[in-house]
Amino acid sequence: MQRDDAFIRAWRDTAGPDTDEGTRPRQRFRTLWISDLHLGTPGCQARALLDFLKHTECETLFLVGDIIDGWQLKRHWYWPQAHNDVVQKLLRKARNGTRVIFIPGNHDEFARKYLNHNFGGIEVAEEWIHETADGRKLWIIHGDLFDGVIQCAKWLAHVGDSLYEFTLKLNRHLNSLRARMGLPYWSLSNYLKQKVKRAVSYVGDFEVAVAREARKRGVQGVVCGHIHHAEMRDIDGVLYCNDGDWVESLTALAEQADGTLEIIHWGEHMPVEARTPVLSRRREPAVV
Repeated sequence: MQRDDAFIRAWRDTAGPDTDEGTRPRQRFRTLWISDLHLGTPGCQARALLDFLKHTECETLFLVGDIIDGWQLKRHWYWPQAHNDVVQKLLRKARNGTRVIFIPGNHDEFARKYLNHNFGGIEVAEEWIHETADGRKLWIIHGDLFDGVIQCAKWLAHVGDSLYEFTLKLNRHLNSLRARMGLPYWSLSNYLKQKVKRAVSYVGDFEVAVAREARKRGVQGVVCGHIHHAEMRDIDGVLYCNDGDWVESLTALAEQADGTLEIIHWGEHMPVEARTPVLSRRREPAVV
């Protein structure tokens, strides 16, 4: 049996018994979107992600791609207990009544073989139209189809992925040193994405392309992931939302009971002992 198929079977069968969620109050939402967890890589901040899953509740949870990093797992198998705990928690949410919808991305593209299937209560779909409480229709996709590198030069995307992992590894060592010096967490990869002109241009082009396609589909907004850049803004009358990632930013997109949308920076909600590593302060989340 191929490893991809074995992992799908493990995903379906790995749910364990419920555990104590602690005494912190849970935050309740109508809908939550998370993406780019990259389970199966050292860069995944699984401890923070598990804290988020334990202390939030919602009617519908969208997993917007790159949940499992199949690219990295094929190169080197890495699956610590914390990553298994995240999978168990997702399955437990589905079992306890949360509707969980998984939209595969490019790193977990193997799951696209299982579209319209259900694993442990988790629905697998290519895309989705979500209607907010205030009547807006949002198109849900991962976003890799709007990445020219993924579509036209996949080998280059794999090279870039390896370089990104190297940057994250370097960043972990750098922040270990900064911690010993009493300095706060600092993201090297995020800094490079904001400062390198070509990277800034790529993010902007990606956002415009996704919003343009959403407009063609007649929806009021779009939710995606893929580029690890949490954002919510109006682009020519279309609400563009990117829920960010759980490698650097630890962000999610949330819908309140009245349909209000906001980006949650979970590092600002975690207790000090759970911040591994400690996150840098970011601007207040936009609310639309």
